[in-house]
Amino acid sequence: MGIIQAFQKEKEGEMNLSLAEVVGVTAFILILFLGLFSTIFGFPGTVIILGAALIYSCITGFQAIGIKIILCLIVISVIAESIEFLLGAAGAKKLYTTKRGVIAAILGGIAGAVLLTPFFLGLGTILGALLGSFIGIYLIEIIEENKMKSSARASLGALIG
Repeated sequence: MGIIQAFQKEKEGEMNLSLAEVVGVTAFILILFLGLFSTIFGFPGTVIILGAALIYSCITGFQAIGIKIILCLIVISVIAESIEFLLGAAGAKKLYTTKRGVIAAILGGIAGAVLLTPFFLGLGTILGALLGSFIGIYLIEIIEENKMKSSARASLGALIG
């Protein structure tokens, strides 16, 4: 007896899942693991997990994952990504960035994330935040110091941090 037949076989007291439900739950679990492991490489895993949970809850009519859990995940995601973002700014500060440069990195990261999100969805948010931080800090540092090397070093510090 195959897996499909096992799920389609009706027995009293057993949960009967269709093939589509099994595929959906499996995809949901795999995306959750992807989100978990993406944090290791500096990607916003909390946003991936939030997106997967939101899609899954919409598909299931908010019965498996309720609104309260979604709101908690949103809060956790915002806090985690903000901390990561501030740590990037702290990394830029280590490489002799001015206070204005750190502020430009934060504002540039927010602007970049907002601008690129519609184009590449979650990946656009990541790329936008990175590019926005890099460009913001680079422009301020080049304006204030007129030295390309130190400006590039500070911008790189924002990316690495």
